[in-house]
Amino acid sequence: MLTKAQLSRLRTLRDKKFREAEGRYVVENPKVVAELLAAGVVFSELYATAAWKGPLAAGTSAVTRTLVSADEMARISHFPTPSEVFAVGPIVRPVLPANGLARGLTLALDCIQDPGNVGTLLRVADWFAFDRVVLSPDCADLFSQKVINASMGSFARVKTYTAELPEVLAQAGAPVLGCDLGGDDVHGLPGLRDAVVVIGSEGRGLSPAVRLRVTQLVTIPRFGGAESLNAGVAAAIVCDNLRRASGR
Repeated sequence: MLTKAQLSRLRTLRDKKFREAEGRYVVENPKVVAELLAAGVVFSELYATAAWKGPLAAGTSAVTRTLVSADEMARISHFPTPSEVFAVGPIVRPVLPANGLARGLTLALDCIQDPGNVGTLLRVADWFAFDRVVLSPDCADLFSQKVINASMGSFARVKTYTAELPEVLAQAGAPVLGCDLGGDDVHGLPGLRDAVVVIGSEGRGLSPAVRLRVTQLVTIPRFGGAESLNAGVAAAIVCDNLRRASGR
C-alpha cells in the first residue's frame, strides 16, 4: 500500500516544475511503457495493477514492479482514465557536442510548442534514421507525457538535445534547410549526407534569428487550397526527399 506522501509525490510529477526539481518523468501508456522497456530504458520506479501484463523479463532494465490497487492507480494517475501501469524514469539532458551537427542528418525544432507535434517529429526522425533531434528551449517539454506518448518508442531511440538554435546552427558545418512556403521545391534537393532540417512552428514559421542561419529555404509544392501542412507531415515529406536524394 502506498503512503500518503508517496501518492502526493507521484501526483505532483504531472507538473513540469516538480519533474525538473526531482529529475523524473512519468509514462502511463501501457504500449509506450512496453516500447520503452524493449528499447532498454531504465525506469527507477514502476507501479502496476494486477491487470497489467507488460514485459518484465531479464534484460529489460526495469525495476521490480510495485503492485498497487486500482484505487491507488486512480489516485496517482495524471489522466481521468487511469492506466494499468505507471512508470517513472530519470530525466537526462545530454549536452550537444561542439560541431555536433557537422556530420549526419539532424532535425531541428524551432519553437514547436504542441506536445503532440514534438512527439510526432521524434517518430519522423526515428523512421528516417536521423542521427539526432535538437529542440529549441521554447519547444514543448520533451519529458511531458503528451510528448512521450506521441513519440511512442522513438523517445528512447532518437538522440535528443536542447540548445539555442541560432548559436548551434551558426556552427553547424553542414547545409541548414529551413522549411518555408517561399522556399525552393524540396523535390529538387541534391543528395546530402550531412544536413540540418529546421521545422518552425505552424503559426509563426521560422523565428527571425533561426532564419538568419538557414542556408536554403525549401517548400513542398502545393496543388490544392490548404493554407499549410502539419509540422509532422511537412517534416516527413522533407526528410523522405532528403533520404531518397542521397540514395540511402
